[in-house]
Amino acid sequence: MTLVKDAPRTSTSFIIRSDANARVTTSRDPFYELMRRLFQDESTAIRGQRFLEMILEREASGNPIRTSEWAELLCELGVSRSSFYAMRNKLLGSGMITNKKKVYRVSGQFSKDLVDMARWWWVAVLNRDLGGM
Repeated sequence: MTLVKDAPRTSTSFIIRSDANARVTTSRDPFYELMRRLFQDESTAIRGQRFLEMILEREASGNPIRTSEWAELLCELGVSRSSFYAMRNKLLGSGMITNKKKVYRVSGQFSKDLVDMARWWWVAVLNRDLGGM
């Protein structure tokens, strides 16, 4: 049996909305809207946002969150160990965070993947020039 904390973190599902009014950038809280596209449950989305904000704050202070701090994170986020690792694994799988060298950091991989998909769609499917994107 695979433990949740050791489960593969290579991909995750993400909700894409076609309505221009539902764009993340038009939301009153873009960060929350982004988390709602990753997590089905509202409370998990809120915790995911809080975890990302904690990572950002600690990175900015020069004291990044270490993976060994998991027990403190459970208390601060008010979740069980399995719920924490399930949430964390979705963030890792999406490319929003990394845990290299046993430290949590935000990652640009999420953005790179979205840009790559958008460029491919624009050129290969829509048969348009990248300059018009």
